[in-house]
Amino acid sequence: MTTHASGSPGDQAQNAYGVELHEGELGWEIRILDPDRAIAWSRSCTDETEARTLASTIRQHIYWLSPTKFRNYYRLAG
Repeated sequence: MTTHASGSPGDQAQNAYGVELHEGELGWEIRILDPDRAIAWSRSCTDETEARTLASTIRQHIYWLSPTKFRNYYRLAG
């Protein structure tokens, strides 16, 4: 099992959400973590390349979007 999390201090000042890549026995999964670091959203990916690409896109959205717009875009509770 491999887990990679993101979120630099600069990112956290604007938007407290994070993204995590998780490699398990059944493949890769992307998780959006809410400000309390609980899993707010997840999606399975076919391989590492797809997972890293999606995680990169989500990181950009975390940086660019306000928390409200981010929650609306990904249909997150909150």
